[in-house]
Amino acid sequence: LLAELNHVGTMSTAMKKLGHYFTPFQTYLVEAAEDERGRFDMRRALLILEHEARFRSELASCMAMFFFQFEVLCQNRLDYDRGLNHMANDVIYDPIWSAWILGVRHRIGLIDLADLVYVHSEYYMQLRQRNGELSAVPDPILFGEKEGKIALANRRKEPLYLFAALQRQLGYPEVPQPPPRDSVAEQLPKMIRTMERLEIRIKLLEDEQREKGIDLKQFYGKQNEG
Repeated sequence: LLAELNHVGTMSTAMKKLGHYFTPFQTYLVEAAEDERGRFDMRRALLILEHEARFRSELASCMAMFFFQFEVLCQNRLDYDRGLNHMANDVIYDPIWSAWILGVRHRIGLIDLADLVYVHSEYYMQLRQRNGELSAVPDPILFGEKEGKIALANRRKEPLYLFAALQRQLGYPEVPQPPPRDSVAEQLPKMIRTMERLEIRIKLLEDEQREKGIDLKQFYGKQNEG
């Protein structure tokens, strides 16, 4: 990591070479934070990585990790196509989950996430069994009964409402938010610079009111003595 920072100036290039240590999704977050064109900063990325690593060490389930990682994409407006592709390659997901996530990658934006969760839940299967429509149950069933009920209640809403309901009712992990910056500490240097510029302008106005006018020699650069 230190060698890449010294020679290239980025960490994501080193993380790609350390696939046995960093997951593809973790590498993608750092890569997105290093993108000068994006608004996702490194401070937020490292905070998310810290919480995700702790969550992963607690043997997180595939369901919980999926909701956590997907909320990261939503809250920070990251690229869904690339983000879901990196999620599918995460070792925490088995082949069934990986294949489903790749399918979500092609359907997101056309079908709401709540609908995708609902139709692949045990609750959806139970409703179809009651109506004698077991053949209509999609494969695979990845989410539990409670997740299915919450998804049904949050259809046609913003995905963040779905995540908030899962966190509130089932205890799913929240995506961390960096502490707010001290606005006073940031505004004070700006106010000092503004006051300095005002003092210079007032001095120029005072010089202009005098008979001699503004002394332009003070703006001349030093001339080399020949």
